[in-house]
Amino acid sequence: MIEYGIQLPVQSQSTLYTEPWEAAAGPDDLVAVARAAESAGFGYVASCDHVAIPRRLAPAMSTVWYDPVATLAYLAAATEDIRLLSHVAVVGLRHPLLTAKQYATLDHLSNGRLILGVGAGHVAEEFAALGLDFRQRGALLDECVDALRAALGPEEFPEHHGKFYDFQGLGQRPRPAQPHVPVWVGGSSPAAVRRAALKGDGWLPQGDPRDRLPAQIAELTRLREEAGIGEPLTVGAIAEPLYIGRPGWDVGRRTLTGTAEELAESLRAYRAMGVHQIQVRFRSRARTELTDQIAAFGAEVAPHL
Repeated sequence: MIEYGIQLPVQSQSTLYTEPWEAAAGPDDLVAVARAAESAGFGYVASCDHVAIPRRLAPAMSTVWYDPVATLAYLAAATEDIRLLSHVAVVGLRHPLLTAKQYATLDHLSNGRLILGVGAGHVAEEFAALGLDFRQRGALLDECVDALRAALGPEEFPEHHGKFYDFQGLGQRPRPAQPHVPVWVGGSSPAAVRRAALKGDGWLPQGDPRDRLPAQIAELTRLREEAGIGEPLTVGAIAEPLYIGRPGWDVGRRTLTGTAEELAESLRAYRAMGVHQIQVRFRSRARTELTDQIAAFGAEVAPHL
């Protein structure tokens, strides 16, 4: 069976995907959606990461971007079992010891529910404001992943020696509850796919159309085989927007609609490509419509996946 998770509404409000009702929503709505997802058997809830949005991008991206560590910690206290995914943390914006301190604490407090999703970032002004070279964001991410592997591992006094970061003899507790915090690498560029294949436990593509996925997955497999990496890679996909049933309103031309069986048949195509988990999103006009869609997906669509 293919697993499924959801990017939370409210916590990021880009015009690419935000519904109008989210503008007036807040913490109570986040909790309600997270609890609905947990009740419906979703594998994870996810939160995005941006530190600050420049004026040139604010009309499209908005400036509403909740901090992922604070958001996921808040929801950890309001849920019991659902995994907590940063999708994605731009870890190159912060020193890896700071990132490790935050996410190790989150994993400890949530009893081992963290999935650390990481990405290179795409906003040049964020890097400049924090004194970082945007042109080196790929190299920063590569080294951050290595440093975080050490800093989120079992050792109280982790050690890393690299081009950008160098540390040893510095202890951090609490340690993560998990012996191995999974790292899922986001991005669909050739560099991101290579990074996911060689450094990741999972891959989070950024909205690739279905017809691009088989070639991307084949490349992931090839790279891991050539590198002699035998551990399985969790391959993800972001599904088209969904609406279960026949909507009486305009849900957009790309939205998949229909009966539970029809939607499940469409989504099973991802499994046939070699995808292990899909991130789903539902069109909605209110929080209650969204939680109803989440519940219907868990009860009616998921059993057919």
